[in-house]
Amino acid sequence: VICSLWKVDDEATKALMEKFYELWNPASGNGAGAAEALRKAQESVRAQEKWKHPYYWAAWQIWGLGD
Repeated sequence: VICSLWKVDDEATKALMEKFYELWNPASGNGAGAAEALRKAQESVRAQEKWKHPYYWAAWQIWGLGD
């Protein structure tokens, strides 16, 4: 389960989730694990100046199996 710890910005969330699903693809066998995909998606959002503040990317957590 991926969940947020606070109300999040819709546009930043869309960017983060698109990147997450691009990186995480268990069916292909070539994708990153869920925890790694989430971390990289957070880094991708954080790298954009308008979403640099942790409010936009740090709310996301994985509960359960992360890989």
